[in-house]
Amino acid sequence: MLLTASRIAAALLGSAALTATVALPAAAAGHGHGHGHGHGSPSHRSAVVLGAIQYDSPGRDDRSNRSLNAEYVTVKNTGHRAVNLRGWALSDRSGRTYRFGNFRLAGHSQVRVHTGVGHDNRWDVYQDRRAYVWDNDRDTATLRNDHRRIVDSESWGRHGHPGHGGHHGR
Repeated sequence: MLLTASRIAAALLGSAALTATVALPAAAAGHGHGHGHGHGSPSHRSAVVLGAIQYDSPGRDDRSNRSLNAEYVTVKNTGHRAVNLRGWALSDRSGRTYRFGNFRLAGHSQVRVHTGVGHDNRWDVYQDRRAYVWDNDRDTATLRNDHRRIVDSESWGRHGHPGHGGHHGR
């Protein structure tokens, strides 16, 4: 009787493990936070998403480094674990792309990707550009992982979210 109970328990555990293995990919393939907007939809749910976006630098657009750095996109890690963003890319509709180097984004934290020149730290990284990236009227910020899969995207303007000067966020 004890041997039969052990076999039944082993069969149930094996069945539960098989069910969990089959169910896991379906859950992992769920929809992410991204919006796609014609650029493909996110390939999987990611803890790393786009946050606040300041696409219209406040004040005069005088191309000063201060003005360029007031234009930014925030990348947020909503998960518990740190994520290395090495090889991840942030791009606009016209293909201008910023690639992260060896950057570790801690759990429950965020980093601002500024357009201008500056010294990277754990809260701010800089594209080192001398011209604005984000179109004030209509654009899309797209975040791709190191496998070039869309993780999240955010659009504004005529075919995106209603824009009123530039601060989107979650």
